[in-house]
Amino acid sequence: MAAGLRSEGFDVETAVDADAALGLMARVQFDVVIADLMMPIINGIQLARLIRDKHPSARVVLMSAYHLSAPQLVRCDCGAVGFVPKPFNSSELARLLRSKLAAESAVGSQCCRDDGGTEAAPWAAA
Repeated sequence: MAAGLRSEGFDVETAVDADAALGLMARVQFDVVIADLMMPIINGIQLARLIRDKHPSARVVLMSAYHLSAPQLVRCDCGAVGFVPKPFNSSELARLLRSKLAAESAVGSQCCRDDGGTEAAPWAAA
């Protein structure tokens, strides 16, 4: 995913797990965080909650091979702004990220970057 997004022109940092992602976020401000739903120790929902609490301007997009519907995303109360189902290709993900970043910029919001509570419309790769 990181290599694909880099080839699409994104500046990408990666982390091996949620703790590493939080450590990276303590040093660097990100536009978008993409976190897998299924991770050991701290899962994507837990990570999104931690990011929401520690970095309130950050935006998180969850990804997984397991489907997460819009109502489920809202009920998890994790602050995630979207969900991307696997499998996806880098071009589709890049298009969706550009769209999301443009929408956030249009309303003056900031967003957070790669790896790793308000209701928001999830978006997904086709």
